[in-house]
Amino acid sequence: MQRNAVRLLRIYPVFLGIFVVQMGMAQTPKTNTVIEKDPPMAADATPSFLVAAIRPSDPDAAGGWSFESEGHHIKCVRATVMDILAVAYGVQTRQIVGEPAWLSKDRYDVSGVPDVPGVPNVTQLRGMYQKLLAERFHMVLHREMREMPVYALTVAKGGPHLKVAGPDETMNAGNSGDGSQRTLRFTNMSMKDLADNLDFYEDRPVIDQTDLPGRYDFTLKWAYDISAESGPGAPPSLFTAIKEQLGLRLDAVKGPAEVVVIDHVERPSEN
Repeated sequence: MQRNAVRLLRIYPVFLGIFVVQMGMAQTPKTNTVIEKDPPMAADATPSFLVAAIRPSDPDAAGGWSFESEGHHIKCVRATVMDILAVAYGVQTRQIVGEPAWLSKDRYDVSGVPDVPGVPNVTQLRGMYQKLLAERFHMVLHREMREMPVYALTVAKGGPHLKVAGPDETMNAGNSGDGSQRTLRFTNMSMKDLADNLDFYEDRPVIDQTDLPGRYDFTLKWAYDISAESGPGAPPSLFTAIKEQLGLRLDAVKGPAEVVVIDHVERPSEN
């Protein structure tokens, strides 16, 4: 199967089609892959894991954690419960409170298949992990809004530079690059989708305040490593790229952001 470098969403993101999200130990994106050969799951399906194996990760295994999906098979490798929770509810780990220390230390490998044919979309995949946390980790939580430092995504002076997506285009998010430069390619994505993806690269939540209701196609290129911003032909910073390439801007403000509060959680029993 052909693989293309892609970022999920938060994301994160962004889980669109068949995806792979791989992270380094310092949470630096390495390779994120989306494969679009398998048929999608029915849009109204609400899948669960038909079978899910959960085992402690090999402590001597090299590399960072990853969330992967190829065909009907879904897995995550070397992920903490905090990682799984962040993916399942689309938040940064700093937006999760009330967690015991082991949630950020113990690492697990999860492998399974959904109980519905087809490849799950982002909402369906998040729902699968939410059910897994509730059923296998006996997690009980609630969500609330709290005031905190955020970035507001707004329209810059001069208006947006965005191409309206076609009605038949497939929703997709792609991420490629190396340690110094990144490229995000979006197809049929909303501004909230963009904010969710940018959330992954910033030190605070990104809130969509563009008031742009449509769906768009666009590409965003920037210097992931600040040292790569200098020199002729060097890519711009993320803030500059958003303004120059998309006609949008990020402003540091205080605002309401969703917080996930853990009320109860247990270590899972092995299969």
